[in-house]
Amino acid sequence: MNNAFTRILPPHRRHNAWLIVIAAFKLAQALLFLTIGVSALKLLHQDVSGLFAQLADFLRFNPESRLVNFILDKTSLLNDRLLMRIGEVSLIYVCLDLTEGIGLYLEKAWAEYLTLFITASFLPWEVLEVIRRITVVRVGLLVVNVLVFYYLLKLVFERGRRRREKRKSEADAE
Repeated sequence: MNNAFTRILPPHRRHNAWLIVIAAFKLAQALLFLTIGVSALKLLHQDVSGLFAQLADFLRFNPESRLVNFILDKTSLLNDRLLMRIGEVSLIYVCLDLTEGIGLYLEKAWAEYLTLFITASFLPWEVLEVIRRITVVRVGLLVVNVLVFYYLLKLVFERGRRRREKRKSEADAE
């Protein structure tokens, strides 16, 4: 089938499966932050504490529950300024995660470097959070991010090594 399509379409090659997994993780993270950001912005100019109290009542949560009281106490601290900040920061994370996810899916070197940089910059805070209080979620996120960092670092170093070997073999051939 040697026709016009073979000249237009690039040859099919296999994607790096782990980069696809990391890209999917980043895109899922973007979806989570999009939900948080849009929700925070929708709560602007509303009685957040009252809305959560109505929600707890509608879902028939025990009003004497420590968890319900804790959440209701914390929602009383949310004001428009804080909700706006939560929305803005969440949407910035959405942009970063989408950029990383799409770039990694397309196997772009810049996306690997960007993800390495961002992941490395958050690792110290994640370690401190785990030290401050160990939870399954915190340890799980730390482990996932360390594995992502290690894999991408290994990938970047291996690509650099192959480039150096290629240049050396080309120089030797001349």
